This record gives sequence, C-alpha cells and structure tokens, in this order.
Amino acid sequence: MDAEQTIAEIEWLERLFAVQDSRPLTSNDLSAANRRHDEMLAHSPWFRLWQRYGVCCRPQSPVARLGEIEN
Repeated sequence: MDAEQTIAEIEWLERLFAVQDSRPLTSNDLSAANRRHDEMLAHSPWFRLWQRYGVCCRPQSPVARLGEIEN
C-alpha cells in the first residue's frame, strides 16, 4: 500500500474524530458524566464535605436528570 495514501487516510480520520459531537446529551450521558466526576473526586476531603453537609444540590443519588431543575 502507498505510504502517502495511508498517511492521508490517518490524517482524515484524525480530523473526523476531532469534530465535536453536536448531538444533545441524553439523561444517560449526564448520569455517566456525574458518576465519572464523583469517582474522580471521591478521595478529596473537600468533595466529601461538599456532598455530606448539604452543599451538594443533587438528590440522594449523584445523577442529574434531563429537564429537571436541581434544588
């Protein structure tokens, strides 16, 4: 296979995957993002205080729900 053609295809794929996804977020997307965020900060004492003493505005489970206003 031609090396220049291979390089051109790789560059095309890199440009393709660099484009931001324009689809709206679903409730599953938001839930997964919240879960990853919480897992990443789980060992932070500030984050645990934030969750424990009511500064956290999420309901009992750390999941944002699409279309609902968090209290």
